Amino acid sequence: MSAPARRLGLLLGDQLSFDLELFDVLDGRQDALLMAEVEAEARYVAHHPRKIALIFSAMRHFAEALRERGWRVIYVRLDDAGNSGSLPGELRRWHDALGAPQVHVTECGEWRLEQALRDCGLPLVWHADRRFLCSREDFACWAGGRRQLRMELFYREMRKRAGLLLEPDGRPLGGAWNLDAENRKALPRGLRGPFPARFAADAITREVLALVGARFSDHYGSLAGFDYPVSHAEAQALWQHFLDFSLAAFGDYQDAMAEGEPYLFHARISAALNIGLLDVRQLCADVDSAYRQGRVPLNAAEGFIRQLIGWREYVRGIYWLRMPEYAGLNAFGNRRPLPAFYWTGATGMRCMAQTIGQTLELGYAHHIQRLMVTGNFALLAGIAPTAICEWYLAVYLDAFDWVELPNTLGMVMHADGGYLGSKPYCASGRYIQRMSDYCGGCRYRVDQATGASACPFNALYWHFLMRHRQQLSGNPRLAMVYRNLQGMDEGRREALWRRGEELLAQLDAGESL
Repeated sequence: MSAPARRLGLLLGDQLSFDLELFDVLDGRQDALLMAEVEAEARYVAHHPRKIALIFSAMRHFAEALRERGWRVIYVRLDDAGNSGSLPGELRRWHDALGAPQVHVTECGEWRLEQALRDCGLPLVWHADRRFLCSREDFACWAGGRRQLRMELFYREMRKRAGLLLEPDGRPLGGAWNLDAENRKALPRGLRGPFPARFAADAITREVLALVGARFSDHYGSLAGFDYPVSHAEAQALWQHFLDFSLAAFGDYQDAMAEGEPYLFHARISAALNIGLLDVRQLCADVDSAYRQGRVPLNAAEGFIRQLIGWREYVRGIYWLRMPEYAGLNAFGNRRPLPAFYWTGATGMRCMAQTIGQTLELGYAHHIQRLMVTGNFALLAGIAPTAICEWYLAVYLDAFDWVELPNTLGMVMHADGGYLGSKPYCASGRYIQRMSDYCGGCRYRVDQATGASACPFNALYWHFLMRHRQQLSGNPRLAMVYRNLQGMDEGRREALWRRGEELLAQLDAGESL
């Protein structure tokens, strides 16, 4: 029989922050905190084993840190006897065992889980997740009455609110709010990123890796060489490594891709940030200081801060504003299943093989690899939005529904009809050639659009534009593209259509490209 508690607080695996409101409300001497590893959360999609290992290990390290601070922590391991297998089940079990009249919960990162907890029949007291700069209510207020919810306008307001990269009179440093045009340089030949920071698995992590390897061997992805930070101190060390060695070049080359270089100048901190091991306010303040001290150029500082307080906060706002109906949107009516090579990397398309291969190995790909390689292909091929959304949610360490769904369904697939992005992010193989060195080792020719040796992205790009002409030809950002299409020789258009049909037929037959 467990000692009674006056109140019970639930801590989720993506809420590993000492700054939660729960810690202001609860009392370590009289109350208890519940943390639980449960089968339902590990299996509702086929999460990458590294992702499961990261969260379980980080949870166990956080529980130890809380105990050192004097908190009573009830920690349920995945293989504990009596584990009910779900978070609502564990909450009910320990609420009854402790006799706690109140249960305190922080807003969830996933609509699915929040609804399950709300429906569990317990007297829940909810707290806002103040790790974010913009609350759900604040975003809804900002969005109210606007015809279009453009990230750029939201970002400017967030910059002003946070006081980042501003002149004393409130104008943006450098005279422009957005320096995205300076963030698209291709990687010079031979340039590579710094050696990545690596963190050796301690006894806790080794125990978790053994558990995950045994229990989730049916999930795609590798545990070998796991080196991700699992504590606040390690996450801080990863962040400092980025500040010292990568941020200065991040602005120029954040869109670049290179074979055998999964990280280049990227921070690799999104998973640590999303589970609470890092604080967004501190990260932005550090970047602002780095620019003001002359350590990094403005385009690097602005580009990084824009991703954090612009895009990241914006997609969370969209998610909670539009769920649950948002998850079912499918503006193009796509129905094609996800090709099998997304789970194996077995494809002759070098860019896809590289991106999927590193994803299955590391649980990581940066934003352009996701948007303009695997995402672009899914868009051009007409993959069902639910299928590609589930894949992204499963395979990436940093993927939680609030951030994954708007990015994939809205930005990658344009399945919301333009609610989030003003145009589909579609491109031919020429874009990938310009931003990477993938094409040089590919079995397909990026300079060809038709024929068996032609890059599949080329014909699929024009096929996508032709089959969705009615929906997209009026988009002013696609006007030049459709003029180019209209100016093509009719025979050329027919050849591109036939090649696109052949490629899609191969996918429908379950054949790899």
